[in-house]
Amino acid sequence: MNHIPAPPAPPAPLLTAAAAADVAATAAVDAEQDGPVLRVRLNPTGQDNDVLGAATIDALIALLDGLHERPDVRVLVLSSGGEDFCTGADRTEYLDAVAADPTGGALRRAADKAHRLCQALENTHAVTVARLHGKVIGAGLALAAFCDLRAGADTCRFRMPEVGLGLPPAWGGAMGRLISEAGLAPVRELALTCEVFDAPTAHRIGLIQKVVPPDQLDRAVDSWTRPLARRPAEALVLTKRMLAGHARADRASDVSVLDAHLLSGALRPPR
Repeated sequence: MNHIPAPPAPPAPLLTAAAAADVAATAAVDAEQDGPVLRVRLNPTGQDNDVLGAATIDALIALLDGLHERPDVRVLVLSSGGEDFCTGADRTEYLDAVAADPTGGALRRAADKAHRLCQALENTHAVTVARLHGKVIGAGLALAAFCDLRAGADTCRFRMPEVGLGLPPAWGGAMGRLISEAGLAPVRELALTCEVFDAPTAHRIGLIQKVVPPDQLDRAVDSWTRPLARRPAEALVLTKRMLAGHARADRASDVSVLDAHLLSGALRPPR
């Protein structure tokens, strides 16, 4: 297994082919390649909090953009080294963006990155697998929803907290994706009530496909990655794109392009 170092992220929005091979990122993301499987961890040190901040979003976008030149990577496993998979977006960064630019321009640019990240997950040729544990909240749930396959520990707890925080559930354009994966009725309930729900509930409505005890989570993920790594590459790519096309067709009236404006309007103080 080759460990891929994580040097500081380059200032350019896209990685070069050489940098993509090294998965240049920040300390917020670590990547390790094992043949055709790329394992990406959020918060690899486990010492930071588990919110999804700008550094992590930038690193993930750079990594996924770099995969366009990496056909050897067939499967990407997304996990976290922290106590939780992800407890949501870093609201402090959004509020700081509003304070720095009351017009909302900086906030819209930050929110646009969330949309770019989720679209990159959906559009990458690699089959994406989310390995979920602990809390999966807000933006963390959005990130998981845009993965193709999702396995969760039976101790996972999920939540869509945005309405309770006075925000629309707009991060990354996740609303349409959640509805296409789980259906309108359950997502409507979870979005409006902001209730915490457990892994069996997430499994029942289709937000995760496997629920296992925590000590069996790696085995559950490997039961997907091993056969996927053996499948013909073109068959995987074409099947993923066909499925993504159907999912996007269900979102024909999706207003996710307005996510940045929705968040900006909710967080900016009235003038």
